Amino acid sequence: MNITDIDDKIIRRARQNYLFEQYREKKPPAAQLLKDVHAALKPFAVKLSETTDPDKRQMLERIQSSVKLATEPLEQAMHSSPSEEEVDSRVQVLLEEAKDLLSDWLDSTGGSEVTDNSIFSKLPKFWEEEFHKDMEALNVLPPDVLTRVSEYVPEIVNFVQKIVDNGYGYASNGSVYFDTAKFAASEKHSYGKLVPEAVGDQKALQEGEGDLSISTDRLSEKHSPNDFALWKASKPGEPSWPCPWGKGRPGWHIECSAMAGTLLGASMDIHGGGFDLRFPHHDNELAQSEAYFENDCWVRYFLHTGHLTIAGCKMSKSLKNFITIKDALKKHSARQLRLAFLMHSWKDTLDYSSNTMESALQYEKFMNEFFLNVKDILRAPVDITGQFEKWEAEEVELNKNFSDKKTAVHEALCDNIDTRTVMEEMRALVSQCNLYMAARKAERRRPNRVLLENIAMYLTHMLKIFGAIEEESPLGFPVGGPGTNLNLESTVMPYLQVLSEFREGVRKIAREKKVLEVLQLSDALRDDILPELGVRFEDHEGLPTVVKLVDRDTLLKEKEEKKRAEEEKRRKKEEAARRKQEQEAAKLAKMKTPPSEMFLSETNKYSKFDENGLPTHDTEGKELSKGQAKKLKKLFEAQEKLYKEYLQMLQNGSLQ
Repeated sequence: MNITDIDDKIIRRARQNYLFEQYREKKPPAAQLLKDVHAALKPFAVKLSETTDPDKRQMLERIQSSVKLATEPLEQAMHSSPSEEEVDSRVQVLLEEAKDLLSDWLDSTGGSEVTDNSIFSKLPKFWEEEFHKDMEALNVLPPDVLTRVSEYVPEIVNFVQKIVDNGYGYASNGSVYFDTAKFAASEKHSYGKLVPEAVGDQKALQEGEGDLSISTDRLSEKHSPNDFALWKASKPGEPSWPCPWGKGRPGWHIECSAMAGTLLGASMDIHGGGFDLRFPHHDNELAQSEAYFENDCWVRYFLHTGHLTIAGCKMSKSLKNFITIKDALKKHSARQLRLAFLMHSWKDTLDYSSNTMESALQYEKFMNEFFLNVKDILRAPVDITGQFEKWEAEEVELNKNFSDKKTAVHEALCDNIDTRTVMEEMRALVSQCNLYMAARKAERRRPNRVLLENIAMYLTHMLKIFGAIEEESPLGFPVGGPGTNLNLESTVMPYLQVLSEFREGVRKIAREKKVLEVLQLSDALRDDILPELGVRFEDHEGLPTVVKLVDRDTLLKEKEEKKRAEEEKRRKKEEAARRKQEQEAAKLAKMKTPPSEMFLSETNKYSKFDENGLPTHDTEGKELSKGQAKKLKKLFEAQEKLYKEYLQMLQNGSLQ
């Protein structure tokens, strides 16, 4: 694994952090701070007006707005008689809000005076440590070798020198550039192998050179705009190391080539990186490495991973949808995050959203229930010979499915590491096992222990390979967290089994003697007490209680969901009863109306009625047609029937 601890962005940010901390330590008075903030706002406004990227512009506008909002209260306080504590409080607020603004301004005015290399190493050391903590929390295996640019400067200098000696690099004004035209013209080399259509893309090339290296004088040092820096002459305010071309620092692309080449030699099988690094970074790495080794196959396979988006948008501080690994781990476990990654292709964009994580949570729950059910079956006492039962047609079929799924998993992994298909094949295998276990349960027969254990062990093995199960778990997801599952399960389960059997005996007596209070206590033990301890009892009519060790939070969440479901069921039942009552009330109200009166109130439709109350003419005095009269007659007769029913109910006293 390569760690880039020297590049333009790190240099600029480290310098800015150092200058801002120095400024803060001086504790500038309120008046001085206001003066400096106003001075910093002027170049910032120019920068804002020249920014065309909508995301960056939005971020800069937000900084400008926050600074102005924090400036006004302090300015108002300066014109009144506030307490010293109040002024100090507003100064601290402004300092925090104006940090980026002041850092940029301080860097432009005093950045060239920062010369100590240790200042530039502090920032990457901090973030490297945070990175390693995050990787460990995600259960990512550490690399066998980790290389840092700052520790490989002599090797980088030698790497650059050999490229120059081979005729593919040239020194210019203390910097060294790669001659892309000469390299491309060579019979045994070609430039831009990965993204040939991007060759000449000046915006991408300048981003690859870095913010500190795209000034007019630097660009004029090149033979061609397509050439890129192997070694950069250090300007004032930048770290530097001695070399044959004067004091300078490594270019971005050469760092990876020199470090990997030093350890892996003239070629490597797999090179990883994000999809956005194909050009110019990886294309330039290939070119300079093949120029150094004089070969044409420095890397056999590139694995360019897809990007991570948040709710459909690219991660962006300006859009306020940036999330750190620490933030993600506060909401979901490392296993759940890994399952979400595994359920998508590594080369495609992955959207981190509630839907994505819900799918991962459901997958975890589905697999965990299978493991818990298999453990329950394996705990049933049986002698050695009883473990090997005769296979019926169902076992033969399940075993064939097992074999087919293993083959499908292997083929999917061979097909560009298609973990998405693997996860679906594993899900399908568990579904088939669940159907088999349900059928055996309906027949009051125990499922085949050995077959189910083999399947569960295989799935555990695959999930261990994917890092979704810690190594110490013998079967299924660990219980109680890393390092505790073996002791917890083997120690606690015998006692829980005794408790379960005792409870079953008590419930049987309570049912026979009809002691409701004891049955209620048994239910409370199952529903309220044991879930708090991470234990689930599952009662099945005519079968022994199933005992499962489950994560406490999972059980409490299940309990809450069950409570919500019951509440929703009760609400729907009450709503249905209310609607039924309203309908019956409406029907009764309609029944009370004598048929002779039902149309008399509709004077907006009819103007004349016969002796029975049936309409004969519309509002305009026009006689109703035979069809209309027939229709009204039917309504009249229906109401007549209802009214008679109402009178009968009155007579019987069935109405209150």
